Amino acid sequence: MLIFLLGFMGSGKSHCGKKIAAHFDCPFIDLDHAIEQSASSSVSQIFSMQGESAFRELERDALHKIVQVHQVSSNANYAVVACGGGTPCFHGNMDFMNENGLTVWLNPPVETLIQRLKKGQLHRPLIKDLTHHALESYIKEKMNERSSFYSKAVLIETSDDCPLTLIQKHIQHV
Repeated sequence: MLIFLLGFMGSGKSHCGKKIAAHFDCPFIDLDHAIEQSASSSVSQIFSMQGESAFRELERDALHKIVQVHQVSSNANYAVVACGGGTPCFHGNMDFMNENGLTVWLNPPVETLIQRLKKGQLHRPLIKDLTHHALESYIKEKMNERSSFYSKAVLIETSDDCPLTLIQKHIQHV
């Protein structure tokens, strides 16, 4: 089973994903890294040189490839995929992920996102120049745009915690 972690930047997808993968002794896949490997460019370079539309197509292709590889691989019962913040919002990706695995929306409070993003703000091109107030506005605006996609997730974790227990309970009842 593929476990897709969704949420805004700073929600903990990579951090929690590694913990969940370690617990299940399974692969952890960062979708952005998979895109960078296949395109031989960083996400920032792809955005600046080819635009968001091209990036979103590469993202969809990488997502489909991950699912395809997992389906033919008998080595891993589980794999955890940390998706980019916008992944669920394009090309029917949210429905595709729901059809091919367990979707988990990491949705901590906005104040938690601000605190986390402030720490690494300079390394995130979309937010590197934003003031505290502008960052808060940006997060709220993007969350408003994306919540209709995120809310289609099977599981939703609204605390600051890693949703390992929530995922375990769900898997036991499937």
